[in-house]
Amino acid sequence: MTDAATARMLARYNDWANRRLFDAVAALPAGEAEKPRPSLFKSMIGTLNHNLVVALIWQAHLERREHGFKARNLVLHAGLPALRQAQGEIDRWYIGWAEAQAPEALGELLDFKFISGVAGRMTRGEMLLHVVTHNSYHRGWVVERFAEVPVKTPDLDLPVYLTAPLGAASGDPTGRP
Repeated sequence: MTDAATARMLARYNDWANRRLFDAVAALPAGEAEKPRPSLFKSMIGTLNHNLVVALIWQAHLERREHGFKARNLVLHAGLPALRQAQGEIDRWYIGWAEAQAPEALGELLDFKFISGVAGRMTRGEMLLHVVTHNSYHRGWVVERFAEVPVKTPDLDLPVYLTAPLGAASGDPTGRP
């Protein structure tokens, strides 16, 4: 992906969807976010931490530095408020990063190592696309757990974001492209 406008839109969409999901998780009855679930990451909080860890790993790859993680299933923040703050910070970093990218930069190939030690090579744009699609995938895992509560699931799809009035109920001050 080398289209700078698309990169900016995807970074803003990812932030918007994460904020909506965190709003919905915060509104759940007490204990539901931490409740053990039949899931790879053991709880909604565990899955949300996984998204944060992966975003931090790819930030390090984009900055061409070591990330220091030995696993992707770490719980960096056991409580929702601290986790939400950390996710917001990394989402804002991705927005700022995307805003600064020219098409040539998005097309630049970067070498990196997966946590397993296996070497990889992707463009900067592909890395951003991975972070956005990865977050979307695992937001779906969290939303699926809402049926166990049971409560209504939040609408997090890209078309909902793209068709919402600018800065409307989403609280998105950045608007859309």
